[in-house]
Amino acid sequence: MKGFVFHGPGQSAWEEVPDPAIKDPTDAIVRVDAVTICGTDLHILKGDVPEVGGGTVLGHEAVGEIVETGSDVRSVRPGDRVLVSCITACGRCRFCREGAYGQCLGGGGWILGHRIDGTQAEYVRVPHVDLSVHPLPSALSSEDAVLLADIFPTAYEVGVMNGRVRPGDTVAVVGAGPVGLAAIATARLYAPERIIAVDLAESRLEAARGLGADAVVTVRDDPERLVADLTGGLGADVVIEAVGVPESFEMCTRMVRPGGHVANVGVHGRPATLHLEDLWSKNVTITTGLVNTSSTPTLLRMAAVGRLPTSSLVTHTFALDSMEEAYDVFSRAADTGALKVVLGARRHDILAVPAA
Repeated sequence: MKGFVFHGPGQSAWEEVPDPAIKDPTDAIVRVDAVTICGTDLHILKGDVPEVGGGTVLGHEAVGEIVETGSDVRSVRPGDRVLVSCITACGRCRFCREGAYGQCLGGGGWILGHRIDGTQAEYVRVPHVDLSVHPLPSALSSEDAVLLADIFPTAYEVGVMNGRVRPGDTVAVVGAGPVGLAAIATARLYAPERIIAVDLAESRLEAARGLGADAVVTVRDDPERLVADLTGGLGADVVIEAVGVPESFEMCTRMVRPGGHVANVGVHGRPATLHLEDLWSKNVTITTGLVNTSSTPTLLRMAAVGRLPTSSLVTHTFALDSMEEAYDVFSRAADTGALKVVLGARRHDILAVPAA
């Protein structure tokens, strides 16, 4: 089969790789029908995630069909259409028993496309499959479902839930990429008074407005002043960091009100300064986190009845073997207008979109 293989910083290729095989009785082999590219994959390609070794097939989000299962698999069988979660869970360790699947000690957590071969391939081996895939209702398209493998649960759990968004809050989302946009969409479920989106690109701010942001502002137009003006000088109740660079994190800590929450979602490849000389007296709560995907069943039900605008984030689609072109388009989002790209979705209405 073929897969998208990381060979070191700046080196990758769509190439022949060995077919996956069942290794443990809790494994399953999934034929990939739809897959997407995550901003974390770009961090890997830049060398920001050094534990990813050369020769690893990337990817941790997919929709596909079970083609083979190990002897201990109970929840799915060959022929089932499933969502492959970005997080794998053994279900037995201390963290899994607490629902903190992202911290799994039993060979799970974020392993696909990280510590083992991932989903950007024709087939993928999924360990601990009973807790690591979700059967899909026939009414939910692959294009809609694949965005529930990572970005929507990440935005919801690490951004909205960790940030403790409440009715009447002012929520600032710094970074209107896919995860930031998903944070806007899921923050709206809690009826905040206003959502403010901050980004460098006008096209992404327009998408943020379409998903429910009440105010949008570019970084160059002094977003800190706008937040202060809209809140009577107090600052935002919740600030969600969805970029992953020191400058954006530090901006978030300046935007938040005393007693507020900063929820860091972005993947950071460089150290950020924590200005405790300014923050120590403000009672600010700062959270970080890897998604657990414990919310995925709920989000799937909401998507199935049209309550989540998942596929509205998809701007480009490609055949699975156009992986290198898709990476190029996704990595040049400022030029191409890409938000999310989906590859290989087997639907008559999914066609390759030009790279802009």
